[in-house]
Amino acid sequence: MQTRVAVMGIIVENTDSVEQLNHLLHEYGHYIIGRMGNPYRARSINIVSIAIDAPQDVISALSGKIGSLDGISVKTAYSNVLADE
Repeated sequence: MQTRVAVMGIIVENTDSVEQLNHLLHEYGHYIIGRMGNPYRARSINIVSIAIDAPQDVISALSGKIGSLDGISVKTAYSNVLADE
């Protein structure tokens, strides 16, 4: 199966959903290359960046699950680099 590298930008506006977000990221942890979180206290939000190397359907599934959480939005940018798993 082919995998590709992607970057997810996540904005957390509702901190009540953070536990669910962390659960999802833990569940998909074996695909995650790196994770960086930055609190932006002036706006009362958190910004999370995820680098991931996974099959297209796995990336889409994770993005969809994150986007369905209350007060959390996500955008994903995909590379054109494909590799066999």
